[in-house]
Amino acid sequence: MTLEEKIGQMNLVTSDWDVTGPTMRANYKEDIKAGKVGAVFNAFTSKYTRQLQEIAVKETRLHIPLLFGYDVIHGHRTIFPMPIGLSASWDLKLIEQSARVAATEASAEGLHWAFGPMVDIARDPRWGRMAEGSGEDTYLGSEIAKAMVRGYQGTKIGDLNSVMACVKHYAAYGAVQAGRDYHTVDMSDRTLREVYLPPYKAAVDAGSATVMTSFNELNGVPATANKYLLNDILRKEWGFDGFIVSDYTSVMELLPHGFAKDTADAAALSINAGMDMDMQAAFYVDKLPQLVKDGKVSEQVIDASVRRILKRKFELGLFDNPYRYCNEQNEKETVMKSEFIEFAREVGRKSIVLLKNEKQLLPFSKSVRNIAVIGPLADAQQEMIGSWSAAGDWKKSVTLLEGIKSKLLDAKITYAKGCNIKDDDTSGFAEAVRTATLSDIVLLAVGEGAQMTGEAASRSSLDLPGVQQQLIEEIQKSGKPIVVVLMNGRPLTINWIDKNIPAILETWFLGTQAGNSIADVLFGDYNPSGKLTVTFPKSVGQIPLFYNMKNTGRPRDPNNKYTSKYLDIDNDPLYPFGFGLSYAQFTYDDVVLDRNEIASTEELTIKCKVTNTGKFEGEETVQFYIRDMVGSVTRPVKELKGFQKVKLKPGESSTVTFKLTSKDLAFYGMDMTYHFEPGDFEVYIGGNSRDVKKAAFTLK
Repeated sequence: MTLEEKIGQMNLVTSDWDVTGPTMRANYKEDIKAGKVGAVFNAFTSKYTRQLQEIAVKETRLHIPLLFGYDVIHGHRTIFPMPIGLSASWDLKLIEQSARVAATEASAEGLHWAFGPMVDIARDPRWGRMAEGSGEDTYLGSEIAKAMVRGYQGTKIGDLNSVMACVKHYAAYGAVQAGRDYHTVDMSDRTLREVYLPPYKAAVDAGSATVMTSFNELNGVPATANKYLLNDILRKEWGFDGFIVSDYTSVMELLPHGFAKDTADAAALSINAGMDMDMQAAFYVDKLPQLVKDGKVSEQVIDASVRRILKRKFELGLFDNPYRYCNEQNEKETVMKSEFIEFAREVGRKSIVLLKNEKQLLPFSKSVRNIAVIGPLADAQQEMIGSWSAAGDWKKSVTLLEGIKSKLLDAKITYAKGCNIKDDDTSGFAEAVRTATLSDIVLLAVGEGAQMTGEAASRSSLDLPGVQQQLIEEIQKSGKPIVVVLMNGRPLTINWIDKNIPAILETWFLGTQAGNSIADVLFGDYNPSGKLTVTFPKSVGQIPLFYNMKNTGRPRDPNNKYTSKYLDIDNDPLYPFGFGLSYAQFTYDDVVLDRNEIASTEELTIKCKVTNTGKFEGEETVQFYIRDMVGSVTRPVKELKGFQKVKLKPGESSTVTFKLTSKDLAFYGMDMTYHFEPGDFEVYIGGNSRDVKKAAFTLK
């Protein structure tokens, strides 16, 4: 390979599918012919990828096939809940299978590479990209990261129903200041390693083929040119042997960051930091040849990057058959199969979180005769599949109104939009109130628009946008039983709703089968089992608010001014991490330990009996937390260390058992080595991070 041909493999360019369909700018096609492109994104379908692949294979000197990547984030054609909703299922097998279906559809459409999973820990709901991740907890986020990688990559890279995973956004993107997208991240190495890095490492350990850098800087150094992150931690400490790709133009963004003085400097800084493939900036292909000739970049560095990229192409089998993923018949038979659609319905209902159910208002009887379905999201088909739904077709999604109509064929179902999502138009209020007044029950669908979440969708307020809050208050005056159905990609501050509305369902953006999934829960065909993976604050002023904060030297005492609290609001969230109700009721017996002291080589067994005291069969996610009471550095007030799901019939009990070893108690101590420390610990078991049973033991 010539130097230019090697560098061409390090160049990733976009097709224009998302804007104009299966087309590509003419100059990019010329670049492919010239051997200046190694990979393409935003191009899919077996027919289109074959057309582009033929250019690379037939018209370049070395006939090296292209790699096709795409944003396959929460489904490909069949769209599943936004990841923040999917994580609320706490069901790792379900999550893995959703990625498996996405990979099966994506690979059938000629794709080799999914730009997921997104595993950024996020603790500031102002940040719109919280919707793309698994919430605030490191342990749960790591488990989900592994499940997603297994789902995308299947048994092995190269299987025709698998795609390469690309764990992102490395690193610490979820900690952008003020929740503002692309903003600065500045944190201690301890927080980085304890809170933010573990999910990326879990994905790498699970075999993720590639890693994508993040837009943010970390402690003054942009992630895309951060040698500490890319070479020292990712490659040397973790042994990652895949290739690293930048996010969209993030090499170019080294200039406005104030880190690179010009395009050549940006390319040199990125490649010398270990970043292998340049997405859409074209700085590598433009500048690296001269930089090598000038001795500012070693050709051995180029060789190493190209070797990593070509290795993945070999593993995909593209050198044996560059068109092996371009099978139109397979595509036709695979995409949006009925079993995938039905599975999306199952995933949707398992992602729903019941936040309130006063006097067991839900589930509704199917014999109800007159239902009002109201709100700007009640029949908003385009919003159902959420943001980052890339190849998803919103015209194939099911709205809440459609789901209710399918569920109750004989009932009178009346719809009124009431208002828009964002503006201040109240002209629809009167019709909405009239509709509610004439009904037996009211379903009120409110929340955010799909594009109010995801990238470049930060918000300074977490209140319902527009005049939706006023609409709810007007409808509430009707005196009818009301269920608020929330659709959103982040926690919202819904204190008034929580205080005044008897039932609340958090449904996120559930994807292709959203309306059917919600209807299943509303009318009791599925008993909700979802649990929040992110804390809901009462006020934006409480942010960041997450369950495993530190205790401080002056923990809150409402009777003592000089303690850690606010003057105008308490410290507690509206809904804590792990929270979610069921139509069943679960009670927890005391936590039982098999001993009160363990040695570092021993295992502690923790048990707790859980009983369904309700009238419905239900599934409970039993959560297991610990607290290290004294450490060489202070420890959080709680840390999730495990969870189990149990399904119980009315009156049935189950004893849930967790095992704990000294390895589970390790952390980065004063000297930044990762180790456990003898001392006293508390363990907690419960149905959320707040309402728990407690026991204690000592590690000798």
